[in-house]
Amino acid sequence: MGPFCDWKSATVAAAAACGILLWVCFLAEAVHGGLGPALYVLGDSQADVGNNNNLVLSPLRANFPRNGIDYPGQQPTGRFSNGHNFVDFLAGSLGLARPPPYHSISNATAGRFSTFLNGVNFASGGAGVLDLTNKGQCFSFYHQIERDYLNVYSELVQQLGEPQALAHLAKSIFTVAIGGNDIIFRALPPSVTVELPAVELQVLSPQRFIELMAKTLERQLQRLYELGMRRLFFVGAAPIGCVPLMRELNLLTKECHPGANDMSVQYNAAVASILHNMGTRHPDFRYSFVDTRAALMQYIDEPQANGYAEVKAACCGLGDNKAMYRCGRVSHVCLDRTDHVFWDLVHPTETTSRKLTGVAFAGSAPLVSPMNVRQLCD
Repeated sequence: MGPFCDWKSATVAAAAACGILLWVCFLAEAVHGGLGPALYVLGDSQADVGNNNNLVLSPLRANFPRNGIDYPGQQPTGRFSNGHNFVDFLAGSLGLARPPPYHSISNATAGRFSTFLNGVNFASGGAGVLDLTNKGQCFSFYHQIERDYLNVYSELVQQLGEPQALAHLAKSIFTVAIGGNDIIFRALPPSVTVELPAVELQVLSPQRFIELMAKTLERQLQRLYELGMRRLFFVGAAPIGCVPLMRELNLLTKECHPGANDMSVQYNAAVASILHNMGTRHPDFRYSFVDTRAALMQYIDEPQANGYAEVKAACCGLGDNKAMYRCGRVSHVCLDRTDHVFWDLVHPTETTSRKLTGVAFAGSAPLVSPMNVRQLCD
């Protein structure tokens, strides 16, 4: 056998060894002890763990004080929270590492493939079902699916081969938390000055608007199914009308905004219908849907029974009920973050996120259906 043949044989052997190594890594990930091999997260600010840090010109960031005041090291990380958010608690419940923000992983990052294999967070503060929501100031839900996640999917297929990549994704947990920003911008009256108002969203009636959201979301979730998603945990919209920002519209009473809450109910019903229909069309598709509106309203309606002293005001902010400007360096911060439902204008405190994740992981109908997240992993 000549030198050329020896070189060729060595090359083939090296390639085979590399392929075996990738397969061994894949198998190791599949049996590492978590309730699934990986966690892939898409959505908005309630799930963002730092993707928006890279949008230096966008106001929709949280990588500055006083965010993170209760996070280890008291460092702002890009989470819209005083500490951890629900993704952190979800990963812990699943026995998985917290998925890193996609936009912190460069092409030159060492271990890029193994990172993709273990899970990634694509969520971006400000994102909505509709691209008009905060357009140009965040990584839209469409962008998260068709660019960021698609890049990860393509690399998994390239490295593992399509059958193994699809097997890995089928066992992984996908989490989607989206829709609240759309409802906020549709519910705010044109006379209210907010950052980056999406005037286009206020043209349709609330009912037609929710119908548009539902049709768009259905296509987006179907696309994720085509790209390997088989187990989905969907986080329903919160009672948007009861977040501090929306309460400020009722200047005298500070009561919840009924129109926004109605849209939350309609949206969650539409999502539940979409997921049910997907399950009917695709027998290999399973899902868990948490009705965040219903769960959070229990805390708001019965605060003391649920360990809260304040359900209307934000913990961090400025002005009346700390709801007239977002949390920032000069904001006033409540002393006890554990007895507030809301951290800032629209986001829950770490305590609230922990409680809601507990409901999703181990709760039952009607708050979480048709199964909880723990059962989704079985």
